[in-house]
Amino acid sequence: MASRAFYPDYRNLCSGSTDESSSMSDETVLRVADLPQNSVTSFDLRPAPAQLAEIAQQLGLDGLRKLRFSGTLRAEGKRDWRLEADLGATVIQPCVVTLDPVTTRIDTPLTRLFLADWADPDEEEAEMATEDDEAEPLRDTIDLNAVMCEALALNLPAYPRKEGVELGQAGFTEPGKQAMTDEETRPFAGLAALRETLKKDS
Repeated sequence: MASRAFYPDYRNLCSGSTDESSSMSDETVLRVADLPQNSVTSFDLRPAPAQLAEIAQQLGLDGLRKLRFSGTLRAEGKRDWRLEADLGATVIQPCVVTLDPVTTRIDTPLTRLFLADWADPDEEEAEMATEDDEAEPLRDTIDLNAVMCEALALNLPAYPRKEGVELGQAGFTEPGKQAMTDEETRPFAGLAALRETLKKDS
C-alpha cells in the first residue's frame, strides 16, 4: 500500500479557538472526505518549545519535553478509519506528598478506530467498558492534535510520587517545605477525574 506523508509545521496546541491557533488547526485537522482510500496517510507531530509550555499549562504539568506523536491513518473497510501511532513524552509533575518534581517518561502505542456507524453505548455497556476500548464516532474531520493531547492526558500518572515516598508519609517533606494540604491535592483528584471522563468519551 502506498504511503502519503503528513508532517505539519506545528505552531499551536490542542484545538484552540483563537485566531492564533487557526494555522495549526488547518494542518492537523484532516477532512475525512480528502483522505485517500487506497493509501496510507502518515503524520509526525513534534511541538516546539512554546507549544510544549502551552500544553503543559493546559494539563497542569510543571514541565513537558520531547513530545512526539507519529503514526498512520488508513481506511478500515469502506467507511471506517484506523489510526495507529506512537506517543512519547517526558513530563514533570509535583509529588503528591512532598511537592518535589517527579519526572516520568511516557512511551506508549495508540490505536483509534473511527466508526461511521457509531452507536452510543447504554449505561450497562459503559460500565463494562475498559481502558483498552479504542473506538469512537467518525466525524467530518479527524483532529490529530486533539487525539495526541487526549492520549497524553490519559497516560499521565494521576498521583505522581517521588521515589521512596508513600502516600501519607508527610515526614518526607524537605525542611523548609510545607506538606501538601487537602486543598493542594485537589488538582490531582481533578486529573484523575479528567482521565476517567476521557476514557468514557473515547
